[in-house]
Amino acid sequence: MNPPNGNSVELSGETTPPLKIEFAANLPADPDANCSDAERAEIDRKLVRRLDFILIPWLCLLYLMAFLDRTNIGNAKIAHLTTDVPMSTSEYNLTLTIFFISYAAFEAIANVLMKRFRPSVFLPITMILWGLCMFGMGFVHKWSGLMAARFFLGVTEAGLFPGVNYYISCWYRRDEVAIRAAIFFSAAALSGSFGGLLAAAIQTMDGKGGYAGWQWIFIIEGIMTIVIAIASFWMVHDFPDEARFLSEQDRNRVIRRLKLDKQSSAEHEDFKMAYVYEALKDWKTYVSMIIYMGPLMPLYSISLFLPSIIANLSFTDKTQIIRNQLLSVPPYAAGTIVTVAVGFISDRHKKRGIYNMILAPVGIAGFVMLVASTNPTVQYAGTFLGVIGIYASIPVTIAWIANNIEGVYKRGIVMGLMIGWGNLNGIVSSNMWSDAPRFISGHATVIAYMAVCLFGGSVLFHVLLSRENAARKAGKRDYLIEGKSKSEINILGDRHPEFLYTL
Repeated sequence: MNPPNGNSVELSGETTPPLKIEFAANLPADPDANCSDAERAEIDRKLVRRLDFILIPWLCLLYLMAFLDRTNIGNAKIAHLTTDVPMSTSEYNLTLTIFFISYAAFEAIANVLMKRFRPSVFLPITMILWGLCMFGMGFVHKWSGLMAARFFLGVTEAGLFPGVNYYISCWYRRDEVAIRAAIFFSAAALSGSFGGLLAAAIQTMDGKGGYAGWQWIFIIEGIMTIVIAIASFWMVHDFPDEARFLSEQDRNRVIRRLKLDKQSSAEHEDFKMAYVYEALKDWKTYVSMIIYMGPLMPLYSISLFLPSIIANLSFTDKTQIIRNQLLSVPPYAAGTIVTVAVGFISDRHKKRGIYNMILAPVGIAGFVMLVASTNPTVQYAGTFLGVIGIYASIPVTIAWIANNIEGVYKRGIVMGLMIGWGNLNGIVSSNMWSDAPRFISGHATVIAYMAVCLFGGSVLFHVLLSRENAARKAGKRDYLIEGKSKSEINILGDRHPEFLYTL
């Protein structure tokens, strides 16, 4: 099938000979029409490097602060939060649970709101609001006040993670998303290391100004968040068709490379309820939710309770607060390195599912070590494998789903539902870690999630996508475009019979 302007595109989901796909719309003028192939390739490399330099580092900083603010309650707990603000174990768990309820409830609509109000406005405003929530947590004296602050922290943080992953998928080609998503998400692992170091440093302020160490953790990190949020009005950029840092030539280049990748994110699209129905009718939405819950419940388990797990190992002591904070740093550092490495390899290999199938057993092995052994060295080594298996699988999963959903709003809605559902499983994380010092029920639940949802869901998704690709190659889906106009064909998105899914 020859496109109207004589151009064609190769999709990178498989290593089989590429299919030619008709463009969804006319391409903008090519600013490099008179350049050789080698010159065009060099221009493209420079453009991508410029996008990486301008977009990714600041987004990583935003997520580092978000994850730091939602999980620092674990550091505050071992700094005597639950003593100074009297609460039982179940009440403490409820302060964790209520965050995930409000977070998941507002997450599904976040991408729609960000598309309508622009990233450069939506993200900074929500960040200022959650910074104020965090700052206020430093002054609570009752459990009810902590509950209220955690609820609104969930509401205001809900837009960042699904919004930024959707945002990244609207700037880059499909085979470039995983490494960027991995670098962005590595900020979560980095926040574990940074959070432990920062909490250890802040703990030395215990008693200063009449405030306890745990109060200073919330106050200082809340102020840091607000300062970064104000700077974000200038540092966060809009989508490609509106971003002000792009010259007209570079804007054309970005939009062309997205259209050549058969991405409708290059197009302006007005919201319609039909996009919601499309997302809800797509079986990929529900399989992606199953897969994503696999690492998300374990993610929040390890993030919220790793300081407590380490404090209960026999080679340390609960009273050694600074030492226990510091012992949580190395597992997260290892997770950061592996997360970025897996994202890089996944993009080069142009495969997604196989990496989930490898990482799930790695994480499972780590938690089996925590359950089966009483040797503190073996248990501590298990935390490394657990963090690696959990953290590295999340950006791969996000890239996998983003690669296989087309349509600006449909992709945003599917990713919002998937991420919202995954985060709702944080409720389970909040209530499975009360049987200290071994935490057998918590570890066993993590193992089940990673085995059934992450591993089993990835196998199921891989098989179903492979079958659909085979059907499309055999011409069994060609009837979807028969008798349709070009405009009707253009809006098929990932249902287009020549769109091959990334495996």
